[in-house]
Amino acid sequence: MIQKLHNLFGKRIVDVFFITLGSFIVAFGFNAFLLPNRIVSGGINGLTIILYETLRWSPSVILFVANGLLLALCLIFLGREVFVKSLLGSMLSPLFVSLLKGVDLGVNDPLLASLYGGVTVGIGVGIVFLGNGSTGGTSILALLLQKVTNLRIGILLGFCDGLVILCALFVFDLQIVLVSLISLYLASRMVDTVQVGPDLSKSIYIISDHYDVIGRSLVKDLGLGITYIAIEGGLNQDPKKMIMTVIREQHFINIKQHVLSLDPEAFITITSANEVVGRGFTLFDTDPII
Repeated sequence: MIQKLHNLFGKRIVDVFFITLGSFIVAFGFNAFLLPNRIVSGGINGLTIILYETLRWSPSVILFVANGLLLALCLIFLGREVFVKSLLGSMLSPLFVSLLKGVDLGVNDPLLASLYGGVTVGIGVGIVFLGNGSTGGTSILALLLQKVTNLRIGILLGFCDGLVILCALFVFDLQIVLVSLISLYLASRMVDTVQVGPDLSKSIYIISDHYDVIGRSLVKDLGLGITYIAIEGGLNQDPKKMIMTVIREQHFINIKQHVLSLDPEAFITITSANEVVGRGFTLFDTDPII
């Protein structure tokens, strides 16, 4: 989908749109859920809550100053292109925080605020990353660490934000910190979900003595692409072929029933496919059958 948008509107325009939209969502989640309930979900946003609570410093001012320092590191280690896109997100995020100051949805339950705040902020940060930018703060630190560790960005964000939550132990009571951890976890999970996509695809492996009949039927009747994998039986060591295919999650029941109707003794395993790229999923010659 992202590639289609790039082809239609141009990569730079799409990236700017994602960075702007994501920064707005982050600021909304921060002002509507986290700040009023003192949810320190990590990152520079969490640090601003700590400083606001202790010194009454303006969150937007802290964001501008901290992001300015981190942007210098971004320019040095991540290059000009990432710096420019990070600059946009780093400036838009505190700007939107300032513009949305006072937004109140009436959510006064810390647990609900942590749930919805974590999901909202995580979605926003994930959208910004889709635009190859960042909202500044620990987002830049996570990008710097990813350059040398190759770990998923959500994990690195969780690590950086966790350090900020540790600092919150000296300011807030334990209950607030524990609730903040929920928000932090949800935010990091939503970043990965937006980046990789929801777990909606499945890999199916089928072992059957009638693999040829099942394979032809999957291709001809259901329009699936399949791959034969040579295997060897563990008991009799007889050579066989296993069928592998990737499907949309919602079609699994129909496909399972179809396979079992051809061979009731077929052995079927299914695993999650977190990211699928290629013909039939991201590339189509015609409209997909399934």
